[in-house]
Amino acid sequence: MVLDDNDTKRYIISSWLRRAGHTVVEAADGTEGLALLASAADGELPELAVVDVRLPDMSGFEVCEQIKADPRTASLPVIHISATAIEVSDRAQGLHRGADAYLTEPIAPDELLATVTAALRYARARRRAERLAARVAALNSSTLAVYAARDGRAFTEAAAAGAATLMQSPAVAVALSPDNRVLHLASAGRRTPGHGPAASGDAAPVELSTPEPRLLDLLAGRMLGDGTGTATAMLPAAEWRALVCREDGAGADVFTGDVALILARTKKGRPPLALAVDAGALAGVDDRELLSQLAQACALALEALRSRSEEHALVLTLQRTFLPDRLPEVPGVDLAVRYEPAADDSEIGGDFYEVIETPAGLLLAIGDVAGHSLQAAMIMGEVRHALRAYAIEGHDPRTLLDRLDALLTRLRPSITVTVCLVLVEPGARRVHVANAGHIPPLLRQPDGSTRYLTEHGPLLGLNLRHPPGVSHDVPEGSTLLLLTDGLVEVPGVDLTESLDELGATLAEAPREIEELCDVLLDRFGKGKTDDIALLAARLR
Repeated sequence: MVLDDNDTKRYIISSWLRRAGHTVVEAADGTEGLALLASAADGELPELAVVDVRLPDMSGFEVCEQIKADPRTASLPVIHISATAIEVSDRAQGLHRGADAYLTEPIAPDELLATVTAALRYARARRRAERLAARVAALNSSTLAVYAARDGRAFTEAAAAGAATLMQSPAVAVALSPDNRVLHLASAGRRTPGHGPAASGDAAPVELSTPEPRLLDLLAGRMLGDGTGTATAMLPAAEWRALVCREDGAGADVFTGDVALILARTKKGRPPLALAVDAGALAGVDDRELLSQLAQACALALEALRSRSEEHALVLTLQRTFLPDRLPEVPGVDLAVRYEPAADDSEIGGDFYEVIETPAGLLLAIGDVAGHSLQAAMIMGEVRHALRAYAIEGHDPRTLLDRLDALLTRLRPSITVTVCLVLVEPGARRVHVANAGHIPPLLRQPDGSTRYLTEHGPLLGLNLRHPPGVSHDVPEGSTLLLLTDGLVEVPGVDLTESLDELGATLAEAPREIEELCDVLLDRFGKGKTDDIALLAARLR
């Protein structure tokens, strides 16, 4: 932009610049020049302004200050020219007030063009550095987002959103779920008719139509083979649509031209991750390198997600080996049990249950080792097996708790365990309860009324004596419910309220105990972050 009120001088300077290959817009005063900048679209702003110091409506110094004060034009280089303000103080004032260069007339064409070239070179380098810094920040944010994903769908959506933000392009991500069973495909930054790509966040990433199930295998065979790292290919839009869309063309509007596809894999034998963007988004080496880094970061995050999923599946399998593989069949007692591990991203806990036939009757047990870890699960297995050994010897519930407490304090100091024991006498008309700090058992009587058998003693592991067990008569058709706190504990809600709600729900629950357990889990078990153990016994 050339801003000068002298038509002849403005014409001469503009001619020099046009002959040197520049596109020039002209303005005759400060108001016109500032209005021209304000009305220009972001991609059509001039790259440099040549501003005369003496203007009819305001000084060139003021024009420069307003240009530098506007965030849209703050990086626009300004070159002052003047035939009258030629003193050192004038030049110093111009530079202090924001100008990038100051030329006094008479000006040689070569001097002006060299100054313009130098200012543009610096401004373009600065814009490139700022753009690169912003994109590196976007790369970091996108990397954090994919590492924060907890399942395959969330991961794929985060990867697509990250690619769209980083490349300022519509983007698609394709990945297999951590268990390698479900193929996820998500897009972000989709184009809208008559507009460019939507900014990230304008619309939530969406799943497109089901792609070819072996899509990743096909792409890997063409691009990566058995190797690791990244590989990039350019695909015609029609070929991309054939790969990822149904015959009805669903999802075909994601890309309108050729597609840049990058595959990444960090471990041999694993399915790769695929990211796709507009081919035009890869304009230079920086673009390719940034997309490659994002793909590599996504592949590492996906591998971590897979490893976490495999580890969790392994420890859950180990945990289940510590629990009974079947329930005994006892005349007069119907039994049902439910065990639900915590969410996939949680550590395993120490919840356990047990049903043992003893000389004195049927022993029902439920408990919880403090903490969530592999150690808690291992201690749970030790306590359960010790309980079986002591129970088979014929000890009463109180003696069983005392012996378990002695075992813990000697072999596992600093570990505490809650356990509730219910001994059902032969004939199922009387029960004996001994509770070591656990959620009390809930009794539903034939008329539907419910009450908690609240007698309890101290936790196991404190080396304290336990009170005698308490006997309760139970009429025919009663139901006993033993549970761990994962079923009823809700952050921010008083436990008493949850227990009251459980009692009310049990009163209306089906009589058949398998259905009863399903109803309770459906009502209380959804979204819980702790293990849940539930043992129900109907006394016929």
